[in-house]
Amino acid sequence: MTILCYSQRLLNPFRGSMCCIQYKSAEAVTADGVKWDIYVSNAGLLDGLPGNRRTQVSDIRYGTWSLQAGLKRGPLYPSEDFRAMEAMGAVVYEHLLKVHDSVPFPFLDNVELWLLDRQGQPLALLDSALTAENIDMRQSGAWNPGLNCRKTFMSRAVQELGVDPDTAGASGDYLAGYINSRAGESPASQIFIRNQNGNGTGLHGSNLDSTCINRVLPAEAFPETLLETTQHDAAHHQLIKDFIAWQAPWLLLLPTLDTDTRRRHEQHARKQPVKMVQNFRLYPEIVDNTVIEAARVEVRLRETVPKPKTEEQVLSTFYVELSPEVAD
Repeated sequence: MTILCYSQRLLNPFRGSMCCIQYKSAEAVTADGVKWDIYVSNAGLLDGLPGNRRTQVSDIRYGTWSLQAGLKRGPLYPSEDFRAMEAMGAVVYEHLLKVHDSVPFPFLDNVELWLLDRQGQPLALLDSALTAENIDMRQSGAWNPGLNCRKTFMSRAVQELGVDPDTAGASGDYLAGYINSRAGESPASQIFIRNQNGNGTGLHGSNLDSTCINRVLPAEAFPETLLETTQHDAAHHQLIKDFIAWQAPWLLLLPTLDTDTRRRHEQHARKQPVKMVQNFRLYPEIVDNTVIEAARVEVRLRETVPKPKTEEQVLSTFYVELSPEVAD
């Protein structure tokens, strides 16, 4: 019986990571290390279909689980197919009880889709997966900073660029337009397989020059922050630097950060305590525990303050991101 436990980045925008326990076509997933959702599907429906055909089957919620609340089962269906799926879900659930406190799991999404700049170098990470077949090349070839960015990110650097930083969404919108402009009028993207040393072997892509296929790029060609940060003038460099600081609660999830970089990101993340607390259980390392504890205390204090009633906001599905702020 093979059970796979792994982590995967949530991308375009980069908004965290997901830990997954997978057995056949059943899986348990968490984005915060606390609440787990268990899904099952009938992968047997795909038998006989062409191997290169990208097809999905519907997931059925087996249940949700947390250490505090225990297991809450999803709906039950009286069918042979469901009983087979339920058996797979039970295997995942039993394994979850054994390993839930072992998160984060190793990142196995070493197949990456990068937006390329005009020189054909990695500019921004668009997607990642365990296999190249799981990268959907039909997705937009544009880098997306996300709705959360548009709502909460602000950089005074845009003043030098002729943008009012106090206008809602202005900093994020300008940043998105700038990054995507660096990809040129016909943006190219390419899939790379990253090895343990960080080097990347290029596969196929979109709008890609044939000379790029099978090329090998060194680890330093792939930005550690998942967004190229060096080839910019002073104003744009500051804008991107501010964005990276804003992304710190999620960047701390990455296992490749050195100690000094992680310490710096912890200080930046402390300015967004709610996001930090939502993610810290999946941080592979914590340099300064006092920063985390201070954020947790602040969040607990905030929770004691009654929230004002607001009208329900209905978001277009285009903007819905997998994050506790939207999904819950």
